[in-house]
Amino acid sequence: MQILASIVIDSVTYGMTLFVIAVGLSAVPNYARLVRASVLSAREQLYVEAARALGSRDLSIVARYILPNVVAPLIVTGTLGLGTAILSAAALSFLGLGSQPPQPEWGRMLSEGRDYLREAWWISTVPGLGIMLTVLAMNLLGDGLRDVLDPRLKV
Repeated sequence: MQILASIVIDSVTYGMTLFVIAVGLSAVPNYARLVRASVLSAREQLYVEAARALGSRDLSIVARYILPNVVAPLIVTGTLGLGTAILSAAALSFLGLGSQPPQPEWGRMLSEGRDYLREAWWISTVPGLGIMLTVLAMNLLGDGLRDVLDPRLKV
């Protein structure tokens, strides 16, 4: 993912907008594969067969039984992907391939603070903690949303 993003950014121009587009486009096949696998798995469940036997229409079966079983893994994967995208953006900016001054970016702040670690350690520590807490928050948010929205966990 980072290689594709850096190729797109280097070939056109520097900028976080292009990075976001590149990361989004490179993630589409993973999400499509996940949705397809979830739909194929849910389609073979007994409750779908029972709904079909009771005369439910296909659209009703998709909306009521299959879609709720697809949403939970998609949310978890999406929030994990968002955390990965944040780390990728920070890594590219740390290497000098992401945003350019005067646009603030955590990876660039980490890179610029390397020279001052002995005298002013907080220059690099605070952006690093910001990255860590944001990625952790995204992962916890995804886990919490999955717990709320997963129909298999409801009693």
